[in-house]
Amino acid sequence: MSIEVNNETTHQLDEAEFAELARYVFDAMHIHPLTELSVVFVDPDTISELHEQWMDIPGPTDVLSFPMDELRPGTTERPTEQGILGDIVICPEVAVDQAAQAGHSPIEEMLLLATHGILHLLGYDHAEPEEEREMFSLQRHLLLTFLAGRQ
Repeated sequence: MSIEVNNETTHQLDEAEFAELARYVFDAMHIHPLTELSVVFVDPDTISELHEQWMDIPGPTDVLSFPMDELRPGTTERPTEQGILGDIVICPEVAVDQAAQAGHSPIEEMLLLATHGILHLLGYDHAEPEEEREMFSLQRHLLLTFLAGRQ
């Protein structure tokens, strides 16, 4: 599995922790072990440019996902094919503000955003209420079991 995590900001974070989270989600979702993923942490100006360019929405956002090979979750008997899952771009400054509003730590918010981004790359969405319930429930389960396993 090739998980690349790059921090292009001055915000301090443990890149290895995000790679571990991605591996955990990949295992839970039966993603081929050689699947590639990139997670990049950027400043508000960079994510604002991407947000406007790709979503036609001005201003910064918390996370953007850019799928490549349109991989979908596998099963125990049949993991996904090997491929390039895509790229996730996270803005720590936006995450810090959201964490304060939600009442948890910035690192928990960024781990949540990384999980959210991976699920988007796997085809999950939250445009409709039923899709939102499914995606957010899975996102919560994956993050909480990852965090519980680390203690």
